[in-house]
Amino acid sequence: MNRWVLLTAAILCEVAATLSLKGALDLPALYIVVAVGYPASFTLLALALRQGMALGVAYGIWAALGVATTAVMSSLIFDEALTALMGLGIVLIIAGVLTVELGSQSAHKHTRTQEAP
Repeated sequence: MNRWVLLTAAILCEVAATLSLKGALDLPALYIVVAVGYPASFTLLALALRQGMALGVAYGIWAALGVATTAVMSSLIFDEALTALMGLGIVLIIAGVLTVELGSQSAHKHTRTQEAP
């Protein structure tokens, strides 16, 4: 399976588990989603790493998009505040992740260029 698909699934499992953690305060059956979601997320993240994704890139994207998605979804589902300053923070997180990914691609190309005869 494609490493980006695995990473996306890992993010979705982590977000579902985190949102369910809050939801379980009112609906305890959601603890099942929490108990399944977090281990599934880590397993999928490990599989993405096994497929060759760099740790810094995978973890950065997983964590950043998890935070951003959880903030937006908790605003929609639980009516939690999502201020302009928080929105700016989410944009900065995404910009940081993109910067790490672009840096990783650049470093990978540089390494391949040096290895070529």
